[in-house]
Amino acid sequence: MENTFKLTEAGFEKMKQELDQLKDVDRKKNLEALRDARAQGDLSENADYDAARDEQARIEARIKEIENILKHAEIIKETNSKIVSIGKTISLKFLATNSIKEYTVVGHLEANPLAGKISNESPIGKAIIGLRKGAKITYKAETGKEIKIEILDIK
Repeated sequence: MENTFKLTEAGFEKMKQELDQLKDVDRKKNLEALRDARAQGDLSENADYDAARDEQARIEARIKEIENILKHAEIIKETNSKIVSIGKTISLKFLATNSIKEYTVVGHLEANPLAGKISNESPIGKAIIGLRKGAKITYKAETGKEIKIEILDIK
């Protein structure tokens, strides 16, 4: 069975835009670079040609990867429920430090903790999925450290 890739609607659109960029812009630029490198003559010791070929392989691999993701994507619909799920923005209070942080729970392909997007498959994501506002839990971080948090809000 094929894996499904959980994406928010915004994440799905971002993937489509990247695919369009790769197909319509990057691929054409790369073909021009290949053409220019071939025009230089001897290909056996042509660094420009080798670089253009490597870039071509990277572009084509990424196109295939994105097409596969989009083909098997499951778009997560936003709901009005007050339970933590993918697509929800959560305010968390870290009880040891009394700091409050806001995160959006996303599928692993969209995760970017520095941008406030945590994966549903991360330790904190797994710990809070299905919980309600006011829940206090302890989860084990990837470092092995136990962290106590409270869910302050779910949007």
